[in-house]
Amino acid sequence: MAAEHPFKEVLTSLPKPGGGEFGKFYSLPALNDPRIDKLPYSIRILVESAVRNCDNFQVKKEDVEKIIDWENTSPKQVEIPFKPARVLLQDFTGVPAVVDLACMRDAMNKLGSDTSKINPLVPVDLVIDHSVQVDVTRSENAVQENMELEFRRNKERFSFLKWGSSAFHNMLVVPPGSGIVHQVNLEYLGRVVFNTNGTLYPDSVVGTDSHTTMIDGLGVAGWGVGGIEAEAAMLGQPMSMVLPGVVGFKLSGKLRNGVTATDLVLTVTQMLRKHGVVGKFVEFYGDGMGELSLADRATIANMSPEYGATMGFFPVDHVTLQYLKLTGRSDETVAMIESYLRANKMFVDYKEPQQERVYSSYLELNLAEVEPCVSGPKIPHDRVPLKEMKADWNSCLNNKVGFKGFAVPKEALEKVAKFSFDGKPAELKHGSVVIAAITSCTNTSNPSVMLGAGLVAKKACELGLQVKPWIKTSLAPGSGVVTKYLLQSGLQEYLNKQGFHIVGYGCTTCIGNSGELDESVASAISENDIIAAAVLSGNRNFEGRVHALTRANYLASPPLVVAYALASTVDIDFDKEPIGTGKDGKSIFFKDIWPSTEEVAEAVQSSVLPDMFRSTYQAITKGNPMWNQLQVPSSILYTWDPNSTYIHEPPYFKNMTMEPPGVHGVKDAYCLLNFGDSITTDHISPAGSIHKDSPAAKFLLDRGVERKDFNSYGSRRGNDEVMARGTFANIRLVNKLLNGEVGPKTIHVPTGEKLYVFDAAMRYKDAGHDTIVLAGAEYGSGSSRDWAAKGPMLLGVKAVIAKSFERIHRSNLVGMGIIPLCFKSGEDADTLGLTGHERYTIDLPNKISDIRPGQDVTVTTDNGKSFTCTVRFDTEVELAYFNNGGILPYVIRNLIKQ
Repeated sequence: MAAEHPFKEVLTSLPKPGGGEFGKFYSLPALNDPRIDKLPYSIRILVESAVRNCDNFQVKKEDVEKIIDWENTSPKQVEIPFKPARVLLQDFTGVPAVVDLACMRDAMNKLGSDTSKINPLVPVDLVIDHSVQVDVTRSENAVQENMELEFRRNKERFSFLKWGSSAFHNMLVVPPGSGIVHQVNLEYLGRVVFNTNGTLYPDSVVGTDSHTTMIDGLGVAGWGVGGIEAEAAMLGQPMSMVLPGVVGFKLSGKLRNGVTATDLVLTVTQMLRKHGVVGKFVEFYGDGMGELSLADRATIANMSPEYGATMGFFPVDHVTLQYLKLTGRSDETVAMIESYLRANKMFVDYKEPQQERVYSSYLELNLAEVEPCVSGPKIPHDRVPLKEMKADWNSCLNNKVGFKGFAVPKEALEKVAKFSFDGKPAELKHGSVVIAAITSCTNTSNPSVMLGAGLVAKKACELGLQVKPWIKTSLAPGSGVVTKYLLQSGLQEYLNKQGFHIVGYGCTTCIGNSGELDESVASAISENDIIAAAVLSGNRNFEGRVHALTRANYLASPPLVVAYALASTVDIDFDKEPIGTGKDGKSIFFKDIWPSTEEVAEAVQSSVLPDMFRSTYQAITKGNPMWNQLQVPSSILYTWDPNSTYIHEPPYFKNMTMEPPGVHGVKDAYCLLNFGDSITTDHISPAGSIHKDSPAAKFLLDRGVERKDFNSYGSRRGNDEVMARGTFANIRLVNKLLNGEVGPKTIHVPTGEKLYVFDAAMRYKDAGHDTIVLAGAEYGSGSSRDWAAKGPMLLGVKAVIAKSFERIHRSNLVGMGIIPLCFKSGEDADTLGLTGHERYTIDLPNKISDIRPGQDVTVTTDNGKSFTCTVRFDTEVELAYFNNGGILPYVIRNLIKQ
């Protein structure tokens, strides 16, 4: 018999204005607790979830009290449970999630339990945004041609996901070609308020891509988690999280003429990185909020991982409601959302006096102070004001190798690489732009910057400027709506004339899917050691990510991407130097092609219409011909094909028993890799193209896969054999064991041989030796990639000892049974004199009951060194996961016991 709900007395009816009721809700005002009125809006969402889900087992009354007392508890690293309203899966991360669910069903079957228990218990939205390898660019038919290529390459993966959409209940699959996950979430999937069987509650979401945070611009609490964590949430497990601090970010004033939302977000990103917001919420407020469109807010929210926050949250207000109507939500739905949020004190009405809220710390920005800028050449938060770009670029050429340096010898600074392109003479210099991409992530939800890019292209066409033909240009909108309004405005025609044809509706250049450069361009760069540049409107520019041959990568607004493509170099002062020569022989300057704020606003007003959203998303449910033709089995258990190089049954549940394996330390482990600071998940996780000489390439060639069909690591995420071989395979990896040499290799300590990381790891495994990784600060920053934890586990890594971890990655390591350890403050491998050639023993207590979150442990080496580290199991739940060998075995054992 179900226990009585501890908060049943605050369950309240929400009346409709014309009679009847919208439903019932757990009322925060009915708690009669004055502390709630001072809480940040983002924390109120956590309070409501805890009240509604309180069962005094998974969520206890004490947890509710901890959250309500946030002002006092948040500085103390207090653990709370959180149950999100839904889970969002992206194509690449969705495949391994569905693979794991299929494996869990198999494991339940082998253990003689009911396989039907393995079904998502909360709604799961899976968007197949099929990361588009940009092969076809300057073609009117680029979308269709790339789509056909994608279906040929990924038919097996798409078929598997289509099987999953019918095999698992409560899972919505959005077919390929519809848009990128974040934008589809914003324009279509975001509910803002749920009504489930008559109970109203705020939408909240965790997603398997770190840019799930774009939804925070809509007032929906959402952030990225590892695939492993998301799977547990899907299966009804509460997420264990540390109650976060909240940075209050006050906005005032108004953006100046010609300043874009991208300029704003790069400024905010730099400010927040400097302030330090890792593991925190950021909540925006102030008079300046009324000057920001919903799309501007979404642009800022999207970049949360780049400034390091769990989320950048914009509470629901009138701007949100206007956007919901614009994007085709019904009037009744919008009325229900407003009524519920007002009744539960979660709506901001700037026309009314504002109650002062308490924040952990405060920042303020006058929007009028924001100036045009870019970010780069290697890190998203290295903001460069546009007026300083030329000077900054030249200092980068001279600086020693690092995030802001290339160390080009003085005699090579003016080098010119001459080559022939389509039979005509061409040349490249340091800073020459070879890739210019308007990519689908940060900006394409924002009509002002997309139409702004079109206006730049139009003005350039009219003046007689043309993008050089060897620059690889592309435009990847985040949804079909963007195409509709670019066509409606007449601006797509001019983008096409400048080479910015639409290439697809998924991740492209930002994730390394820029495709090959023309052979003549590639040769000119390689043979002359040219520091070539890419300019993209995405949010990631880590070295080696965009393209192997573009060592300088700058993030910029879509209109600036077009401007730099026209200039064909980043080595330019837009204030003083002409972009090019027009048809009348006159010099054309930046100011001649840059649209005013009024011009952009007029284009948005006349071109972005509600029917565009309705018609685009009505078509989603019907799929598309290529998707609809896929034939899939109807079985509840998946039939694994041992010869498949796309979908493979991983070994996570091999020989699994009902009894947990228990805690374990590490004995006499070798160091697989020794890293410095800022090792990102892009360095760790398989991403981008598969290098022809890599262990993954050898694996595929041995199985008859031709090089042209290698596809990307992302597309093969459902095959653990490929992904393990792609772990630590980044060409820009800097491993101290290699004494300064860059690349995906390491030293096999017992023999001194230099091997690919995978090959060295297999040597250790075959010999029965455990391995560890040494690292510096911010280990695992960047995207929330579950393979950055799964891969090391499959390689035999048992522990990572770092100065600090990025939030999601540390959690993912625990979820895969890897021990995260932090050096003590002021210490690291170098100060302790560790070279990585030692053998490491980590002493953990033998019983789970003897370990507590955050305790100190001793690490000893075979040469007599001994030092203390903090073990980063941050919660009791994480300890339980470790005791079970990972989060998924823990879930299975719990389900079987029910």
